[in-house]
Amino acid sequence: MTKKYDVIVIGAGPAGMTAALYASRAELSVLMLDRGVFGGQMNNTAEIENYPGFKSILGPDLSQAMYDSSTQFGVEYAYGEVTGITTDGATKLVNTADQQYEAVAVILAAGAEYRKLGVPGEEEFGGRGVSYCAVCDGAFFKQEDVIVVGGGDSAVQEATYLSNIANQVTVVHRRDQLRAQPILQQQAFSKDNINFVWNSTVQHIDGDDKKVTGVTIKNQQTNEEQQLAASGVFIYVGILPLTTAFQQLGITDDQGWIETNEQMATKVPGIFAVGDVRHKPLRQITTAVGDGGIAGQAVFDYVEAQKLEK
Repeated sequence: MTKKYDVIVIGAGPAGMTAALYASRAELSVLMLDRGVFGGQMNNTAEIENYPGFKSILGPDLSQAMYDSSTQFGVEYAYGEVTGITTDGATKLVNTADQQYEAVAVILAAGAEYRKLGVPGEEEFGGRGVSYCAVCDGAFFKQEDVIVVGGGDSAVQEATYLSNIANQVTVVHRRDQLRAQPILQQQAFSKDNINFVWNSTVQHIDGDDKKVTGVTIKNQQTNEEQQLAASGVFIYVGILPLTTAFQQLGITDDQGWIETNEQMATKVPGIFAVGDVRHKPLRQITTAVGDGGIAGQAVFDYVEAQKLEK
């Protein structure tokens, strides 16, 4: 038998949990579905220093605090990987591998994942020198040497950001020129403490028992290997929105990001999107929470309007 709710939130990161909190506090029936452990990428973050209210907090601790808060008004939480969503008039059907759920509205908060290099040391030193977010973790590397891997907009922007914090920033790129926008390249080239290593790929990330100590790179033209010393490695080789299950709805752009208006509504009535799945300029816990609050209120308005139409 299909279980029915006012709202189904797909994803239990900071955006999804905030949306569930707002919707349930407005006395809507809410199901929060996630394919893993609640908290999303926060669980992979050792320390968070840029979330208001905390000088510093461990990622898993903030995840638990948000979960406890988000479920206090009766939110149901369930594991499930969504395989697709269909709409039948005002009704939304959310399908997982072994269950179907029905709702008046759906909030998509499945997040995104950073593309990995797939080299030895990357997983081992995650949170111990390997990072995918300079805004999140750059402050931990004040006056230290760091490496940025990549040559696109994100890599170059983050290298420039890090140049104001770190002692030396070395950009390792597999090509002989950057792919970033010219204005971003100019900003990076103007920094005295940003160096560039061309035509090179990371072979493995090196470290000791505690943290990263550097990387080993290979020149694609000469096949020569070289070790670069660094305390941090910031990887920017792409970010992938987790939206495959939603693409049949026609709400994503050509890169898979979901487009919304300021109310977090997509072009399909009753379907909203929040957090990292959205087409947006900054992906942080704070912006995810903001998205969730807006969507939680917008969903309440939508559900109430549907009741009046019956």
